[in-house]
Amino acid sequence: MRGGPLFSVGVYYSTSTGNTETVAGYIAAAAGDLEITDIGDATDDEIAGHEALIIGAPTWHTGADEQRSGTSWDDWLYDNLPNIDLDGKKVAIFGVGDQESYTDNFCDAAGELYDLFKEKGCTVFGMTSVDGYNHQDSKAIYDGKFCGLMCDEDNQYDMSEERAGAWVEQLKGEGFM
Repeated sequence: MRGGPLFSVGVYYSTSTGNTETVAGYIAAAAGDLEITDIGDATDDEIAGHEALIIGAPTWHTGADEQRSGTSWDDWLYDNLPNIDLDGKKVAIFGVGDQESYTDNFCDAAGELYDLFKEKGCTVFGMTSVDGYNHQDSKAIYDGKFCGLMCDEDNQYDMSEERAGAWVEQLKGEGFM
């Protein structure tokens, strides 16, 4: 039952400065007051129990091949995720970064989420255009698009809420929820 009262969407994030939590809140509000949870506080059964997941991380360890977020995601992705059956799960990814100070690594941690959740058999929804951002490179770009919603709470904070609302509408149109 898509979009019905029994359809469960979990919103999971982790944050260092609060910016990723802020963006998670925008997404949750746009989607209909979903609950947001720090991934460090989530149980494996809780994650597995949702029909769809919206997941987001900041990027702190720029240039790293793994553990890019500098948050609870870093351990969770390598300690918990391998033990959870997510085959066929719907996933939408959001990232938060600073495109001006870290122009070569904008939202790289979102790319790590994409790679690892795809490896688990998840279907990723919500790819977005790279237009409107001022960055040189990102590990969150696949086939010329971001692997989800990317926000910059340092330089484009005034655009994040609107971007989140448009992205949620895109997800609905794609049959994510």
